[in-house]
Amino acid sequence: MRRLNRKHIEAVIDLINRGPYLQLLSMTLVDLGMDYSVLHADVENKHFNPFGSIHGGVYASIIDTAAYWAMYCQLDENAGLVSLDLKVNNLAPFRNGRLIVRGESLKFGKTICLAQGLVATEDGKMIAHGTSTLMQTPGMQTIEQAFQFAGEQLPPPKFL
Repeated sequence: MRRLNRKHIEAVIDLINRGPYLQLLSMTLVDLGMDYSVLHADVENKHFNPFGSIHGGVYASIIDTAAYWAMYCQLDENAGLVSLDLKVNNLAPFRNGRLIVRGESLKFGKTICLAQGLVATEDGKMIAHGTSTLMQTPGMQTIEQAFQFAGEQLPPPKFL
């Protein structure tokens, strides 16, 4: 089994958290490793629909993000992922505070992968769940390309 380089993971987390979309939605990638990711989302008024509760698109975004990063560490160095579909189940209302999102790899295939995102309140109440089907893209949408797009120095190798 390949061993992850923690310095690579730290560099990736830092880059991702400075990205405009995560900042727009007040999301923070907290941790990732083989088969999992952990994301925090601080819900504010900007996340509300016209009825005063969190918009379903916010759930979709945080589940999609957590699912993607749950698969990342299993990828070869020069491969990326794209989401093929996303299914979201809203389980309970939520108004404000921090959401804890856990992404989990369910199946890492040669081409197609399946992951889930579990969304809970800080006290552990499940409020949303979703699954994402992703496709591996060798040579496309790689982390190296993300660093280059951001004008950043490339991270250390992913594996030791």
